[in-house]
Amino acid sequence: MTTLLRIDSSASGEHSKSRQLADDFVAQWQAKHPEGKLVVRDVNAQPLPHFTSETLGALFTPAEERTAEQAAIVAIGDELIAEIEAADLVCLSAPVYNFGIPSTLKAYFDHVARAGRTFQYTETGPVGLLNKEAYLFVASGSFLAGTPMDHQLPYLNTFLNFVGIDVKATFTAGGQAMGEAGEAAFEQAKVEIANAL
Repeated sequence: MTTLLRIDSSASGEHSKSRQLADDFVAQWQAKHPEGKLVVRDVNAQPLPHFTSETLGALFTPAEERTAEQAAIVAIGDELIAEIEAADLVCLSAPVYNFGIPSTLKAYFDHVARAGRTFQYTETGPVGLLNKEAYLFVASGSFLAGTPMDHQLPYLNTFLNFVGIDVKATFTAGGQAMGEAGEAAFEQAKVEIANAL
């Protein structure tokens, strides 16, 4: 059975353009993989704790010496990592907030990035261990993708590659606060998604 892990992060709920693009992709994927399993991780609906000194302390404490509180902290990342390890494909939707990704998605990444589990350091540099493919669905109020002001897509690609996730395709709907131009960009992204799989 093929498993698709969908990760959503917009705070706009059903009005989110990035979520709507992911909806189209997931519907298409399910039509082509009726036996497939869909797992949804919504980091807005279920926000994760931010990475703090307590998180770092728990991770660097040997398992047999952790307090109950530390074990609970580590268990959060354990669950997220096991979930993404079990997936065959990742679908990630994200808006641009203040030139970057939502803090809820950053918190997710902080818990997933774990040396020896999702990446490892070698003599020639870090190597990602997840060995997955991903599709990205992003939206922004203005047209930022590919400009010097775009800090979202470069970060997403860098992080995902770091943990061994290859971004197979990115679907971008810029200009969502700019009237007809944004509507045209959204519709073009939907056309591209229809030909993605």
